[in-house]
Amino acid sequence: MADDEVGVDDRAATQAALDEVFESMGALADRMGVEVLSASAERVVGRMPVVGNTQPYGLLHGGASCVLAETVGSVAAALHAGRGGRAVGIEINASHHLGVRDGSVTATATALRLGRSLATYEIQVVDDAGRLVCTARLSCMIQRSTTAE
Repeated sequence: MADDEVGVDDRAATQAALDEVFESMGALADRMGVEVLSASAERVVGRMPVVGNTQPYGLLHGGASCVLAETVGSVAAALHAGRGGRAVGIEINASHHLGVRDGSVTATATALRLGRSLATYEIQVVDDAGRLVCTARLSCMIQRSTTAE
């Protein structure tokens, strides 16, 4: 098999895994306007609007930052788990650095450790000017199918 054919097969498998992950992102991510801009097991970038995701003082809600962080980290972990596997968040922590009132925020999840049963990501959330809004860390338990495909 030629190298370029292997690359095509790899891309098709990655796209199939992405399709599976995006179909199961859930209602909360949709409701909050989260969109995934790029994705791999090592790095996922996603964006969310500030408007509609604020607390009573008009600032981006800290919980909304956590939803965005957990979404991008979980997408990455699910890609790491592969087709037929799944990733379940088991721990998240976040530090909120800056209030945001408008525009959008972008989160980048970067793998810290991709193990057989645990994946851990650092997620940085920035505003439209690139200022750090929130730093989070997410650990996901990886569950793989035990049936042969």
